Amino acid sequence: MATAAPYRIVVAGGGTAGWMTAAALIRFLGPGFTVTLVESDAIGTVGVGEATIPQIRMFNASLGIDEDAFVAATGATYKLAIEFVGWTQSGRYMHAFGDVGRDNGLLAFRHTWLRGLAEGVAEPLGTYALNNVAALANRMQRGPARTARVLPDMPYAFHFDAALYARFLRDFAEARGVVRHEGRIVAVARAGEDGDVQALHLDGDRRIEGDLFLDCTGFHARLIGEAMGVGYQDWSHWLPCDRALAVPSARARDFTPYTRATAHDAGWQWRIPLQHRTGNGIVYSSRHLSDDEAAARLLAGLDEPALGDPRPIRFRAGRRETAWAGNVIAIGLASGFLEPLESTSIHLIQSAVERVLKLLPGRRPPAALRDAYNAQAVHEIERIRDFIILHYAANDRAEPFWRERRETPLPDGLAEKITLWRESGDIVREEGDLFGEVAWLQVLVGQGITARGYHPVAAQPPRAQIAEYLDLLAKLNAREVAQMPTHEEFVRAHGAADTEIAA
Repeated sequence: MATAAPYRIVVAGGGTAGWMTAAALIRFLGPGFTVTLVESDAIGTVGVGEATIPQIRMFNASLGIDEDAFVAATGATYKLAIEFVGWTQSGRYMHAFGDVGRDNGLLAFRHTWLRGLAEGVAEPLGTYALNNVAALANRMQRGPARTARVLPDMPYAFHFDAALYARFLRDFAEARGVVRHEGRIVAVARAGEDGDVQALHLDGDRRIEGDLFLDCTGFHARLIGEAMGVGYQDWSHWLPCDRALAVPSARARDFTPYTRATAHDAGWQWRIPLQHRTGNGIVYSSRHLSDDEAAARLLAGLDEPALGDPRPIRFRAGRRETAWAGNVIAIGLASGFLEPLESTSIHLIQSAVERVLKLLPGRRPPAALRDAYNAQAVHEIERIRDFIILHYAANDRAEPFWRERRETPLPDGLAEKITLWRESGDIVREEGDLFGEVAWLQVLVGQGITARGYHPVAAQPPRAQIAEYLDLLAKLNAREVAQMPTHEEFVRAHGAADTEIAA
């Protein structure tokens, strides 16, 4: 009896998106599949996605990757939160991973905190978030709390060198059977003008055939955009920043377990500490700031000397009309772009790969399968979009760029969420929303949006009882953090890179 031909999956493009995709496919698909990756050493990658969210740990663990080995190989550090500086006149706040406070039965902690604010017995919200307190103290641990069982584990993510991560995953993938072809894609062969992709033509008169093609070619979108003709939905009226400059600097002495996003008069600047260097960049609107002004501002804001010249990146916030067309699925920047304000770029790669594995098509995929994939992809990126817009829309800065952000009408879903919070102190998480209620809470409060009320059950306890409860939570967090090692000590013990971390 004849053996069925293997199902051929071709990944077009390398970098973080390509090698995350190839590594996951070869790890989870059986012997009836082949995975081929095409990339050109002559084509650079964006490579600035160095900050992540905790879901990256699940991706690495699913591949069986040892965490300490990954940290060492990628020059990684640990990440507990994102600090936002200058987004409002009140100064700074943290969006910390993990819980804030402790719910009381069905009553979410935010209502107890709002009651405490009204009574004058509550500290700032971050006082009740273990990750927040630890991040500000530059301390880190993993696993269960040491001093009190009622405290949660601290979820964490990483800062890492994206190029080193791609290299790490390439080694992983090739060792398990992924075949890599180096070369430029010079043409895409299709079955007629409206048909599926049949093959990629590479320089040197080479042809790579496949059954399913995954487009990881970045902003170029060689397959989904150029070959399949799928359009792009532009979101620049909500998110007008269209340029970035990225530059590494020497390793920071302030070795923080958090990302920093500092607002300026036409956008924001990032700071991401790695073991061997610091990743820096400035995101800005070219209508409000020239390239030369942006470069000068970026370099003036560095902690340590730059290790090169700023590298320009141009983009438009938005998404492909469909991420899956024919037998092509776009992953990463080929499918859309949102500025990395909440470190979601690598997560969007991860979630797309997960969807591909869950909804893996046969050789003749039904339209309903594509529709389900595309609906999920749209819902996810639009909810993330709204979360990012929130940072811009809720500001009290005086510059023209920021006034325009306040005056731009919001997407309906975001406007409704803000209204619900303002009027009742409630937050409702939609199904499939990446960010939970606690994430929304921290940004709503941090950006200065005040809730006018709280749940009536929170009004029942005496004022003294509310004060005692809040004080206890604050003391438990402070005690737990006091016994943690510093972030630098923790990195030394759990993944120090070959290059010694400077003292």
